Amino acid sequence: MNKHAGAVAELVEQLGRLPGVGRKSAERLAFHLLRVSETEALALAESIRRVRQDVRYCATCFNLAESETCAICALPDRDATRLCIVEQPRDLMSLEQAGIFKGVYHVLLGRIAPLDGIGPDQLTIDDLVERVRVGNFVEIIMATNPTVEGDGTSLYISNLLSEFPVEITRLARGITAGSVLEYANREMIADALTGRQKL
Repeated sequence: MNKHAGAVAELVEQLGRLPGVGRKSAERLAFHLLRVSETEALALAESIRRVRQDVRYCATCFNLAESETCAICALPDRDATRLCIVEQPRDLMSLEQAGIFKGVYHVLLGRIAPLDGIGPDQLTIDDLVERVRVGNFVEIIMATNPTVEGDGTSLYISNLLSEFPVEITRLARGITAGSVLEYANREMIADALTGRQKL
């Protein structure tokens, strides 16, 4: 039986649909919104409205944008010869926070996952191939997640791009700095051994 009625019940239900938010968390969030000032609560509602109305995908790289192109594609000083392929805009943001990569990106908006009914045609792979065809890239960096689906997606794209005169690389993997071998899992150790470098 629903403990809440009317508007509160509706708010709890809507909040409970958010990823990672269960019933108890939804109730806590709902009661938090009832406790804060009306201005603060309505500011959240306005932010949700704006993001739904104003945010779209960049026409070039499919990152989140509020205009035709995203903030990264609009920068003239990015290295347009190096293209980093990621699954989602949040992956792009993580790489940008590191502050190392100065090239450009392509967001796939997912990964090939046959068990979930997601095939290559549901991603931005065709746009990627066309972008590589007309671009002057010297390196394509595969930065898909290190999962079965991510690696499969990377392999699929690598095969498609093999006809172009471009170097295809992937992010390094393995043991992170400051970690102990004893606590590394088998996959991390395998990646570290496979990707070993000269001292």
